[in-house]
Amino acid sequence: MKRVVILGAGTGGTMVANKLVHELDEREWEIVIVDRDETHYYQPGLLFIPFGIYSPRDIEKPKRDFIPRGINLILSDIEMIEPEKNRVVLSKDKQTLSYDYLVIATGTHIQPSETDGLMDGGGWRKNIFDFYTPDGAADLAGFLKYWKGGRMVVNVAEMPIKCPVAPLEFLFLADWYFHQKGIRDKVEIVYATPLDGAFTKPRAASILGSMLEKKGINLETNFNIGQVDNKKQAIKSWDDREIPYDLLVTVPTNMGAEVIARSGLGDDLNYVPIDKHTLQSNKYENIWVIGDAGNTPTSKAGSVAHFMLDVLLDNMLRHMEGLEPLAEFDGHANCFIESGFDQGILIDFNYDVEPLPGKYPLPGLGPFSLLKESPANHWGKMMFRWVYWNVLLKGGDMPFESQMTMAGKWQ
Repeated sequence: MKRVVILGAGTGGTMVANKLVHELDEREWEIVIVDRDETHYYQPGLLFIPFGIYSPRDIEKPKRDFIPRGINLILSDIEMIEPEKNRVVLSKDKQTLSYDYLVIATGTHIQPSETDGLMDGGGWRKNIFDFYTPDGAADLAGFLKYWKGGRMVVNVAEMPIKCPVAPLEFLFLADWYFHQKGIRDKVEIVYATPLDGAFTKPRAASILGSMLEKKGINLETNFNIGQVDNKKQAIKSWDDREIPYDLLVTVPTNMGAEVIARSGLGDDLNYVPIDKHTLQSNKYENIWVIGDAGNTPTSKAGSVAHFMLDVLLDNMLRHMEGLEPLAEFDGHANCFIESGFDQGILIDFNYDVEPLPGKYPLPGLGPFSLLKESPANHWGKMMFRWVYWNVLLKGGDMPFESQMTMAGKWQ
């Protein structure tokens, strides 16, 4: 019997499993999915926990609830991937899994230890927090609940990061939250980013930067953090700039899974080099990558994994039939940006086209406006949690094509 092994039961891996089980004959193929954790987290919901909008319970469910029947779920760390031998070595009982096809969906993870002083100076989880992990978001919620004000610095250590708009959403929600608490005049908010603007794409960066300015949020660009000075309570850049803080909210360095490095499959940040259009490994033709684990130059976000899904599956199935993969993934990404006060923004873009104004998904009708604040975009963001659990994660059909369309957009 032939075997497909999927590494990672997060968004990408779970979607692949749910789609693949309907494509392969169970009499000929075994599908195995491996993950270290029992709990699945709705990661966009982490953003809302610090402000009391969601609780941790609102964003977690058992992973087993989303793995279809007929698929073998193994809970274990992954010791090593041995692509030359077509096998994976698991930490649990040193079990070895051979494979005919391997799907890598191991994601990306924060590595705060990559920044000098961030974790080892006594401030970590005292007045230094992340919101990219369940524990970090919950601890920050506890801190903000009783905070009386001061200077809050939000810092992105380096790019790329998971969900590039999340720091901006955090800033906008923080502005709203402090207004709700009646202490906005007592809080100075600074955004320190390694980018030369508020976002990676120029047109969106201009609009989002203007929003930061209107909300009284100071933007410090080209800030490449070198260290955290816990005694002075300041972050320092490599070019000797210094930003003091009372509260530091960090988006640490993001890196791919450590097993990718151990297995010699990754680049400097442990992301697997792949063809950005076919999603096939550059080196091993029976290895495919979905979501944040690969080095595609697009956003590391759940929407991207969804748009990758059909391209990856079609190409795997073509390869099984002896056909060449098709270069059909265009880097499509879209993101709701929660902007506070029951408003939101939507952006839609790909490798070649930056976010443009217009309507989405139906030209002229929307219901979502692109690059413009609206209540509809806010409710789209809030309703997406139901869509995620009940449709997207289960591999259900969504009314969006994998490739970006220019319909409804204007230059």
